Amino acid sequence: MELNEIYDYARDHMQKSLEVLKKDFNTLRTGRVTTSVVENIKVDYYGAPTPLNQAASVVATDATTIVISPWDKSLLSEIERAIQEANIGVNPNNDGEQIKLFFPPMTVEQRKEESKKAKQFGEKAKIAIRNVRRDANDKIKKLFKDKVITEDEEKKALEEVQKITDEFVKKVDELVKAKEQEIMKV
Repeated sequence: MELNEIYDYARDHMQKSLEVLKKDFNTLRTGRVTTSVVENIKVDYYGAPTPLNQAASVVATDATTIVISPWDKSLLSEIERAIQEANIGVNPNNDGEQIKLFFPPMTVEQRKEESKKAKQFGEKAKIAIRNVRRDANDKIKKLFKDKVITEDEEKKALEEVQKITDEFVKKVDELVKAKEQEIMKV
């Protein structure tokens, strides 16, 4: 394995940590309600557990309302039950045509709590990035031990991996800061 492969490995795996962080952020509630709140809800569609968005149109009509319009009206009560079981913090309102979810505006306390979760997700991403750095550094040290690279090359390579790590940690901090602002914005 050569040094450029190690750098690519580090960048690639650190990038994956950022993708996981973004996915984690989707589970957080912000000032505006998003359809990701109901993303993981499955409905019994003719005996098969089907994601809600594959059995109905799911739209956030404003900052606090989601409207779910099933393509098959016979699914209304099934969707309603699935939402209640998912325990997402609101009760579904079924008008016989569609289901509306009315989310109360977030309290300052809820916002702080979600903001804290965003920081925790950020920390988890940084730990993953540092683990990738450790793996890359171990590979570099092994190359030096096996006399594939010189001491100077080892030193430069370790510095390069640290540079890559700093770059990704900075991206995590920026993502967390942006998410916190989004959460705290009323």
